Amino acid sequence: MEYAEDDYLMISGIQHFKFCRRQWALIHVEQQWEDNVHTVVGELMHKKVHDPYLTEKRKDVIIARAMPVSSRELGISGECDVVEFHKCEDGIKLYGHRGLYSVYPIEYKKGKPKLTEEDKLQLAAQVLCLEEMFSTQIPEGAIFYGETRRREPVEITKELKEEVRDMFGEMHGYYSRRYTPRVKYSKSCNACSLKEICLPKLGKTGSVKSYIQRMLEEEEK
Repeated sequence: MEYAEDDYLMISGIQHFKFCRRQWALIHVEQQWEDNVHTVVGELMHKKVHDPYLTEKRKDVIIARAMPVSSRELGISGECDVVEFHKCEDGIKLYGHRGLYSVYPIEYKKGKPKLTEEDKLQLAAQVLCLEEMFSTQIPEGAIFYGETRRREPVEITKELKEEVRDMFGEMHGYYSRRYTPRVKYSKSCNACSLKEICLPKLGKTGSVKSYIQRMLEEEEK
């Protein structure tokens, strides 16, 4: 199955979906968004990296910034912060350049490496797009973290790719039904930029129907 371009989802949405399916739906289905300090810092960092008109060449490495990527199979599109093309003996051909090159994507993130896999999933989604676009295999990419100022290599495993495929399949299902999951409150809600829109603590109070029923029952006593 291949998706039409009008049905493409944003690659970056997989981070929201992994963190909280309701957060993803509020942003990507209901088109609601609010900034907090975390989102502002992240946006500023990406602005420094992104220059879609800049392609550098350093010896045997070509560096492309803000490179548009997409996948018809997954129905997704977005941008890679940086994609490095390393000259090698067994790789792909690049228009206007001699020799063969391997493909190495690098995603930029604020903060430091996470214990959870949101960042790795986003990178793996970019890899799947690049593999489809260039008809190649990409075994590894990297995530650069602003706090540590270091690249963290990420092995793009079969398991990681399968999780990406499964999640985007679920996301397409939600999006086509315009479905927003109900609140599931957790401690991570406190760091979410949408908590004033989502109002997660209200999820603990139960439904309006249940509340009205209780009030009616009390009046009858």
